[in-house]
Amino acid sequence: MTNTPVLSITEANALLTSHGSPFELETRSVCGIEQQVYRHAPQTLIEMLMAGAQWGARDFLVLDDQRVTYAAHLAAVRQLASTFQIRFGVQPGDRVAIAMRNSPQWSVTFHAALLVGAIATPLNSWWAAEELVAGLNDCGARVLFVDPERAELLAPHRGRITDVAHMITAGGVGDLSLEVLIGVTEDWAGLAFEGLADVSIRADDDAAIFYTSGTSGRARGVVMTHRNIISAIWNTAACKARSLMRAGIVPPQPSPDDPQPVSLVSTPFFHATATVTGLIPAHLTGARLVLQRKFDAGEALELIRREGVTQLGGVPTIVQRLIAHPDCRPDDLAKVDFVGYGGAPSGPDLVEDIARTFPRAMPANGWGMTETCATTTLNVGADYMARPGSAGAAAPPVRLRIVDDAGEPVADGLVGELEAFGPNNARGYWNAPKETAQTFREGWVRSGDLAVRDAEGFITLVDRKKDMIIRGGENVFSIEVETALTSHVDVLEAGVVGLPHPTLGESVAAVVQLRPGVVPDLALEEALRFHLAARIAAFKLPARITFTSAPLPRNANGKMLKSELKAMFEESDNDHAETGQTAQFRRA
Repeated sequence: MTNTPVLSITEANALLTSHGSPFELETRSVCGIEQQVYRHAPQTLIEMLMAGAQWGARDFLVLDDQRVTYAAHLAAVRQLASTFQIRFGVQPGDRVAIAMRNSPQWSVTFHAALLVGAIATPLNSWWAAEELVAGLNDCGARVLFVDPERAELLAPHRGRITDVAHMITAGGVGDLSLEVLIGVTEDWAGLAFEGLADVSIRADDDAAIFYTSGTSGRARGVVMTHRNIISAIWNTAACKARSLMRAGIVPPQPSPDDPQPVSLVSTPFFHATATVTGLIPAHLTGARLVLQRKFDAGEALELIRREGVTQLGGVPTIVQRLIAHPDCRPDDLAKVDFVGYGGAPSGPDLVEDIARTFPRAMPANGWGMTETCATTTLNVGADYMARPGSAGAAAPPVRLRIVDDAGEPVADGLVGELEAFGPNNARGYWNAPKETAQTFREGWVRSGDLAVRDAEGFITLVDRKKDMIIRGGENVFSIEVETALTSHVDVLEAGVVGLPHPTLGESVAAVVQLRPGVVPDLALEEALRFHLAARIAAFKLPARITFTSAPLPRNANGKMLKSELKAMFEESDNDHAETGQTAQFRRA
């Protein structure tokens, strides 16, 4: 690859989307708004599902000792879809809820709902019973699929779930177990397809409701159409191809004779990232997806070695913990050719760590949110190496703008709120017109992320708007302080929050997870103090730092739970009061 791009973003986009190309764009009215859309993309997710039939006997989903081929998966999807229509009376537009950890059964349920025109509605399996009940009553699901853990959790609350007529347990017993309906995974290949009633499904019909991570309050259901999801999938592929073109490389044309890609899926399907960037696109690429019910770095490394994993994805924390694990050896990772992540900020040092640890891997970092159906920008390969702090430039049909508090665009180089416009933007929030009106405006989505854009269109995230700290009238962006902290050799990750202060308004506080074996002694405290002072202004220095050996609290989507970090500090502790510009360090 050349170090200097041979094409600008504008030039690469023009070639990439030209007439006859796979990523050709055309203008269409999408839900009443004129949009640039991918002309040759499939119209519905049913087309995506059926494309997987070409892979037949290839392994599709692997979990523990379960290995499900593409043919077996499609047979199970069709059988369950028939059951939806004949036994459960599911109609187009009905919600089918899924409250399970990652599994082949999760995928079958999701795709079967799509096949009958229902709206697949994944619920967060990390939720407590009250949250699950609230989510079910919010979406009004007619049918609910659960795993045994969620079945036990919901049993005492069954009478409070207002609309669910059928609750089916995967791995359960009795007439309403999934295994009675379609058999165990070993049986799926032998299922006979008896046909389905015709259902008309169009590109702009609702396909899924994914709930937000809820770090800012109550989780909201984001309504995604078939076009929204497919556009986000095409965004990812287009951005990868664009990066190669800018490096002077002709993007390769995929062939059925190519070696099978093998992806490790550690993030939960109930968040858009894993499903939109991993599960659904596999039907086109023929990838084998190696699943984890919950991320564990040691298990992940063993799966990478055993299954010959070639692709890793998720959130930055997953990659960081893999690299930091004592069993991580580059020789075992030689087959990995792509490491991509998003959903949470990552420090610029991570791309260098990837280059050292994964000798053949193309790194990628992107930005998106549930409301944009995941991929909206992507920074890949040489572009990422050149701009390691950036989340990339907009995908070809996407427009971005940075606005001030009044909603007016600001000049490149200035900080403001990031807004996005494109065919991947979701239709709105389910059953929440007020919140929809606040976030979705004439095709634009307000992100709540503060960012800056350079002259070529690459964006760099600065902070969540709600996480920005105002100390004595000065703005302190938590991501900047976190990046400075994690650039220290002994720091694995860091979280920065603002605490109330009687005169400054807020003071800066940090929780730092140290690398294994590092002891938080006075020498380390002093070294970290000088390390920070050389990188950030004095007013940004944390007044309080708590060290920990435990991972920092995150939700299922990998987003740091800042409220829990704040709870680690006692606000009334006068011993930790800030004095002047001197940082005070404490151990947990």
